[in-house]
Amino acid sequence: MLAHYRLKAPLTNEDIDQLRAGDTVVLDGVIFGVRDANLIRLFDKGVELPEDLIPQLEGGIALHTAPGVKQLEDGSYEKVSIGTTTSYRMDRFTRGLMNQYGVKAIVGKGGLLEEGCQALLDENGCYFTILGGSAALETTQVKEIEGVWWEDLMPEAIWKFQVEDFGPLIVSIDAHGGNKYKDVKDEAKKNLDAMIENL
Repeated sequence: MLAHYRLKAPLTNEDIDQLRAGDTVVLDGVIFGVRDANLIRLFDKGVELPEDLIPQLEGGIALHTAPGVKQLEDGSYEKVSIGTTTSYRMDRFTRGLMNQYGVKAIVGKGGLLEEGCQALLDENGCYFTILGGSAALETTQVKEIEGVWWEDLMPEAIWKFQVEDFGPLIVSIDAHGGNKYKDVKDEAKKNLDAMIENL
């Protein structure tokens, strides 16, 4: 039976263990925005993260995003539009985020590839899907931009968002091998094969 959970970041192994593919989740607390440019700098170019950021990532949630923001006179940032991007391009960074920095969950669209799914299994993590086209709702659920690192990569800097009622999100890939993307593909193939046989 599918369940609905309210989770508060940072997440624990117990939070992850209870989740099953198909469950839904809303999040409170802090999530971190990451995207291609900052992940390439971190993992491909070997640039170390700022020291103050590293401990904050333990148990953290990474959102695949490059938000639209407005910089204020005091240097802080105001949200304009915070949407989510497709995760495929960043699949190869999943293991590093979890193994090296303690990230427990990824939020994105479109799922992960085989390498990323295996990383979730090995590192006890989850992938949450946010529905496409929900940027307007998503933006209202971000209450504050609390921090930003690597601003020279704007808008693909690393962002710290304080969120409330963020979601609902679908647990699309869990830590136990459950994968709703695979389930849908398998069912579609089964139906297609049956149609072909009946031609």
